[in-house]
Amino acid sequence: MTKKPRPKPLLRETEPPVRSRPRRRRNPEQPNLPLDPMPERIEPCLATLKSKPPEGDDWSYEIKWDGYRLAVHIELSGVRILTKSGHDWTKRFPEIERGARELGVATAILDGEAVMYDEQGRSDFNLLQTSLGGRSGKKTSPAQFVAFDLLYLDGHDMQNTDLRVRRHLLADLIGSAESPIQFSETFDATGAEMLEAACIHGLEGIIAKRLDRPYRSGRNDDWIKIKCVASESFFIVGYERSTIGFSSLLLGAYHNGQVVYVGSVGTGFKQNEVANLQTQMNKLIWKKKAPPVRYTGKRDVVWVEPTLIAEIEYRGWTGDVKLRHSSYKGLRELQDNAEVYRIED
Repeated sequence: MTKKPRPKPLLRETEPPVRSRPRRRRNPEQPNLPLDPMPERIEPCLATLKSKPPEGDDWSYEIKWDGYRLAVHIELSGVRILTKSGHDWTKRFPEIERGARELGVATAILDGEAVMYDEQGRSDFNLLQTSLGGRSGKKTSPAQFVAFDLLYLDGHDMQNTDLRVRRHLLADLIGSAESPIQFSETFDATGAEMLEAACIHGLEGIIAKRLDRPYRSGRNDDWIKIKCVASESFFIVGYERSTIGFSSLLLGAYHNGQVVYVGSVGTGFKQNEVANLQTQMNKLIWKKKAPPVRYTGKRDVVWVEPTLIAEIEYRGWTGDVKLRHSSYKGLRELQDNAEVYRIED
């Protein structure tokens, strides 16, 4: 009769016990910090518009850049470039992607703005939009990325760290003057001095930030924006007919959850933009009998669905809540999460 094989013991009594290799003692000079998981996406911190800058040693002052807000995610698997609302625009900014790969950091999330500059060295939203092919374009842009915050670095979530520390680490990370990724400098001046200088040089304005605050998503008073010339986003709700297509655009803003008419804009259009804008509006002709906003004017208006969002510069408001001295800057991208202006009571 065949004997059943006896199970072989893992250890014999005569063999020494198995021991793991002793761990190397940690160098007490090195911090023993746990690694934080890298966020898939961080809602951006948004600045609150004020008429004048705050003052004090707890505030820093930067240029307000006129471009697209982006977050650059440097990950072990590669680089992702996300818009304000989380759309992946990596392929549309190959130069910024290259610059991120060359930073020499394993993981990081940079908050900043994609910009292009005019002949005077000022950031120009219209130039950037044109390089991307307009609102529905698929072109790539040679834009630069101006980084102004660091939200994650080499396994560590920096959001609960003071801005002063985040900015110090960010400045160390960005070194090359030739890189498509540049550091948004602060200036040793009061808020009033900084704003005056920005307006003299034809810039859009400045941003004031609390140095002792963590990074808080959403709109809050930790970041304050002050503009030399007011610029906001409005719905295009119609256009006034003319022999060349349109002579002006009718604009809308939110008020108590409804879109209301806030005036028109008839200047600022570049010749190469007019035909494309007309084509897009023709696809959105309003089909209902009543217009999309309450309107008592006498113009020959073609109403359109309030879908297209235009960036408009203006000098103030009239007593009946209409824009004064408005000028067209360009269409905002839906993916850029443009915030249509809201009229407060």
